[in-house]
Amino acid sequence: MASGARCIPGRRNRMHDGVNMIDKTFEQGPIRPPSEAGSLLLRFTRNCPWNRCTFCPVYKGTRFSRRSLEEIKSDIDAVAQIIEELRELSSGHGHGGRITREVLGSVYSSSRYNDYYRHIAVWLHAGNGSVFIQDANSLILPAGMLAEAIRYLKEKIPGTGRITSYARSSTLERKSPAELILIRQAGLDRIHIGMESGSDRVLEFVQKGVTAREHIEGGRKVLEAGMELSEYIMPGLGGEALSREHAVESARVLNEIDPHFIRLRSLRIPRRAPLFEDRASGRFTPLSDDDTVREIRLFIESLDGIRSRVISDHIMNLLEEVAGKLPEDKAAMLAVIDRYLALPEGERLLFRLGRRGGALRSLDELNDPTTRERLQTAMRDLMAQTGGDVEKLLSELADQYI
Repeated sequence: MASGARCIPGRRNRMHDGVNMIDKTFEQGPIRPPSEAGSLLLRFTRNCPWNRCTFCPVYKGTRFSRRSLEEIKSDIDAVAQIIEELRELSSGHGHGGRITREVLGSVYSSSRYNDYYRHIAVWLHAGNGSVFIQDANSLILPAGMLAEAIRYLKEKIPGTGRITSYARSSTLERKSPAELILIRQAGLDRIHIGMESGSDRVLEFVQKGVTAREHIEGGRKVLEAGMELSEYIMPGLGGEALSREHAVESARVLNEIDPHFIRLRSLRIPRRAPLFEDRASGRFTPLSDDDTVREIRLFIESLDGIRSRVISDHIMNLLEEVAGKLPEDKAAMLAVIDRYLALPEGERLLFRLGRRGGALRSLDELNDPTTRERLQTAMRDLMAQTGGDVEKLLSELADQYI
């Protein structure tokens, strides 16, 4: 679906079987958290107001803008109209307005429906009602306007469940407690913050535009307002020079915040990210996969006195099993890391190939005879093709998920 499509509810702009069809659209941005894969995506702002982080390629070459309340409401109206049409389709199929697999199949197989209808049909079929507000920092909108937009969303789309959004710590730190409470009471349930690091030196190097103190203050304000908080940490962001500081300081900041969720997003450096030039010039030396795992171990070991849930829900993370509730699952998470690091070098390489190729999700799966045989065959072929050096290929495999 095109991320910049303008919503024009009711516009007749295409033909189907010789009949004008209403082709409704609404704006959607380019990304959302993995945990929001099943959410309805609605764009309240466009792109990123900061857009200088050297590790992030997403919004480079774009300009930030705030959408008007009228635009946002117009998109919500379009979604409500699409839902009504899909429920009428369901009733016509004898399903009483429910979006069953049969109805979903009808939407996907018919040229009458565009990708926006398909997105909403999938969302209705999932049935959880979750909504993710895009783009990178929706909390930059005035609190009263954002609250009104959220209330309108809940009024026009019955069954709306959890409502979440990205925000920057620096923006949240500047919001008053009353403003955040107003937004929470309107219906915003969870905020996702790209903390990335708790080290001021790392944050400055990657031009994050925020300090450790602002991370702490912004995060605490979210919690005090009664919202859930997800903080994202980027293992490897300190490179070789600042790896230890990155791990220890990130844990220190999170110990001060105690968020509901700590989500790991290991660093990858695509060519279109400015950090790629830092690597090419020698200003930044990235960690190997194994050293990133060691950094994660130090980070988790340094988390103390908090009740957060650690989540590793992205393919960029080598060890998806490093997940659990603190403090009770801390030892188990460290045990997973130690188990991987204790493997012989050849076994670690085989696991990395399986993980980067999408064939493995856990260390135990490496012991499946069929999977193992396929990976060993692939490894032999790759060794022959690369002359024994498969690191470049493994890096390319990992980068494909960015």
